[in-house]
Amino acid sequence: MSIAQTPEPPYYAVIFTSIRTDLSEGYDETAQRMELAVTMPGFLGVESARNDVGIRVSYWRTLDDIACWREHAEHRLAQQMSRSTWYSSYTTRICRVERAYSHKKTQHPEDKP
Repeated sequence: MSIAQTPEPPYYAVIFTSIRTDLSEGYDETAQRMELAVTMPGFLGVESARNDVGIRVSYWRTLDDIACWREHAEHRLAQQMSRSTWYSSYTTRICRVERAYSHKKTQHPEDKP
């Protein structure tokens, strides 16, 4: 996975933090299927990491785009399974990104890989 390449702000971030249960039947398949978010209008990118706490940040052009994804039929089923089976707790936060900046180290010819 890489860092999402987002446009100039403003845009929105959905931050989903979670703690998993020990139950995992169907989780990987559903998580893979939820990659259909990339086909949704207004989707800009995603970043995620998991240790004890999972963090997934998806980026969207508008609040309406986020609402459409939230209400997508397959996503609704995944949400139900998340609440009943896969997560002992989770929090979703929706934020407006006002400013963004980044840094990427460039390799110089004298640097060894």
